[in-house]
Amino acid sequence: MTVTPVRWADDRLVLLDQTRLPVEEVEQGFERWEDVATAIRSLVVRGAPAIGVAAAYAVALAARASHATTFDALLADLETAAKGLAATRPTAVNLCWAVERVKRVALAARARPLAEIRARLLAEAHAIREEDIAGNHAIGAHGAALVPAGARILTHCNAGALATAGYGTALGVVRAAHAAGKVALVWIDETRPVLQGARLTAWECVREGIPHRLISDVAAASVMARGQVDLVVTGADRIAANGDTANKIGTYSLAVLAQHHRVPFYVAAPCSTIDPALPSGEHIPIEERDAAEV
Repeated sequence: MTVTPVRWADDRLVLLDQTRLPVEEVEQGFERWEDVATAIRSLVVRGAPAIGVAAAYAVALAARASHATTFDALLADLETAAKGLAATRPTAVNLCWAVERVKRVALAARARPLAEIRARLLAEAHAIREEDIAGNHAIGAHGAALVPAGARILTHCNAGALATAGYGTALGVVRAAHAAGKVALVWIDETRPVLQGARLTAWECVREGIPHRLISDVAAASVMARGQVDLVVTGADRIAANGDTANKIGTYSLAVLAQHHRVPFYVAAPCSTIDPALPSGEHIPIEERDAAEV
């Protein structure tokens, strides 16, 4: 069953409200970039690729809402939106990557009529969304080739269709492997404190008919020690030039456990998650959220 967390319909951005899953499926419509920024910050939409796509549409919304009559004035409004969006989730590089890509389209078209520039920005947001979906399918196919028959896969947080424009990165690998008949079981960490594994990844697996079991985060060590995990696959928020990876809290612990128990550990992510400007993980800005979430 197709999950569509980010889409454009009726001349507005439509997001599936992930804070209300799995209890209810509710979509929200957005016509102002400021409201999209709030949705990103409050996890209505989350997952690095998904918020990148949402941010691209937010820039297009900023252009549409601008009362500018000159290119310089329009660019100033876009810069304001870009700064506001960039401040919402500092670790996820896809957000800034998408915003900058849309801004480059505006700069390249600065001599064109403003109406045409606005149309080009929306078209670029559409392109980013479609490219993400295609890239996720490619990630799934490549990753599935690494999955042995009868695999028991452990994953953390949610790197599925909900975290992208569709299909998913880490869960895209699981989907493709499941379609090939390779998956015996998926272990899903609940992923505290916001429970993206319990609320979102398990929800996706139920919809897809993928066999799975939900475990507490600390139980990952136990199932690895018993030889019940054949590989770990996660998504990523940002990957430094040397391969250091930032992802949902708890991922580092899983990597250490996997190394100790000689379990292969894979990170599934699109090229937009790679930040070649950062030499190592020490330079990745780590988001610290409100203590109330704990």
